[in-house]
Amino acid sequence: MSTISEAVGKNLDLSLNEPLKELVYKAFRKTIILGEIPAGQRINEKEFSEVMNISRTPIRYALQKLVEEGLVDHVRGVGIIVRGISLNDANEIYAIRKSLDVLATITAMKEMTSADFEELKFLLEETERLNEANEIDQVLQKFSDFNELIYEKSKMLRLKSIVMKLREYLVYFRDISIRSKDRRDKALNEHWLIYKCMLNQEEEQLKQLIKEHLDYSQTFILKEMEKHLNETTK
Repeated sequence: MSTISEAVGKNLDLSLNEPLKELVYKAFRKTIILGEIPAGQRINEKEFSEVMNISRTPIRYALQKLVEEGLVDHVRGVGIIVRGISLNDANEIYAIRKSLDVLATITAMKEMTSADFEELKFLLEETERLNEANEIDQVLQKFSDFNELIYEKSKMLRLKSIVMKLREYLVYFRDISIRSKDRRDKALNEHWLIYKCMLNQEEEQLKQLIKEHLDYSQTFILKEMEKHLNETTK
């Protein structure tokens, strides 16, 4: 049990101004998604509470939310068992995202005004500046802002909520994988190409670009997931 406590404790940031139950939930979630608690492992609420010196109420809340998300299972007579995210799950998430990102981006392209395109361009210029300054965390945030802005301009709010949920599952791996300068440069260049296709209303090229962009990201992230899997099973 000490292994689970150590793994979750590493991702538990008590300095954040959020309710303890949310911090515990986020720490568990990140730890499970990164595979730092292997699939099949049992989480004992009582033991975790004692080791971490945290009341059982926030832990119970966190585990219930993870059950609802499908990251853990509540097995009768056994307790909470970790499911995690498998390579198959990641492939499924990307297959869905490719379709939905194409739909949102093409819809946004047709809806956007000149001022909207200027806003998107300014965001990319700011990302470029931060990337050159090696401000990695801010660059990652700008990449997320780029995606969110496109979904906002598509005016498809339900679609945005679905995709944001899917993206959350892989964001930890994306943040790890994209920390290399080469990968950030490539991702930024891909975003510029997407912007130019949208500006020029080039629908077919845009479909191809988004697919290639996500294919590359998928390959990179699956590699990170495999690496984490190997590290946690050593």
